Amino acid sequence: MSKQPVKKTYETTGHEWDGIEELNTPLPRWWLWTFYATIVWGVIYTIAYPAWPLVSSATQGILGKSAAGDTRLAVAAEIERYASANAEIEARLAAADLTTIADDTELNAFAANAGAAVFRTWCAQCHGSGAAGAVGYPNLLDNDWLWGGDIESIHTTIRHGIRNEEDLDSRYSEMPRFGADGLLEDQQIDEVVQYVLQLSGQEHDATLAAAGETVYLDNCAACHMEDGSGDIYQGAPNLADAIWLYGGDVAALTETVTYSRYGVMPPWQSRLSESDIAAVAVYVHQLGGGE
Repeated sequence: MSKQPVKKTYETTGHEWDGIEELNTPLPRWWLWTFYATIVWGVIYTIAYPAWPLVSSATQGILGKSAAGDTRLAVAAEIERYASANAEIEARLAAADLTTIADDTELNAFAANAGAAVFRTWCAQCHGSGAAGAVGYPNLLDNDWLWGGDIESIHTTIRHGIRNEEDLDSRYSEMPRFGADGLLEDQQIDEVVQYVLQLSGQEHDATLAAAGETVYLDNCAACHMEDGSGDIYQGAPNLADAIWLYGGDVAALTETVTYSRYGVMPPWQSRLSESDIAAVAVYVHQLGGGE
């Protein structure tokens, strides 16, 4: 007569649902030993390698090695290798006459490629990855330039920036707040807005526009010119085309005349090397809109 296997019995946890009791079954030994091994491994790793983050660093471990540290060293070495390889042509670019770079095939190709990298890193956040700009940020692909679009003007704008307080040579102009400061009455603002719509070839109220011409000539023509063509030496936009930095409808124009606009661009000479500034100037100039 064969022996019947002994059936193991376990205590219950005391939990019961609809007559079904929860048994307090012990964990398998292989699972427990694996769990203990991971604890031992964690302790050894913490002692040997960088592991626990601190306020400004991490515990270094007795071996003082880390994959992240090795990666940083490798990246730094690779950057240094490329910097050394490009040192000569970057020096040529920094010393070159901006107007003659296009005549040097090798230098122009290097500048355009290096400038594209600089643009994607530092300029695309405002002007867009494709340089088409956005509301308040100029489109660099067209030929409508607030401060001039030849390569020397572009270089100056990048180097010193616009209306910032960091660079004494920053390009600077400021439009009066005609409405907010009481320089014009609401009726006059409505009239001059209609006149600007007329200048730019948009639908407008002819009666208001006729009255707005006088308001424009008395208050706006000194910067934007009598024909609305603007003035790059003052950063005054052309009002006679269909290109608008902040919008060209009635609401946008009314807000501009009432409260003014005051865009700021930082100077890049303290952030970029001279060769980087020259390179990004070349890149922007050859995008299609450079004069």
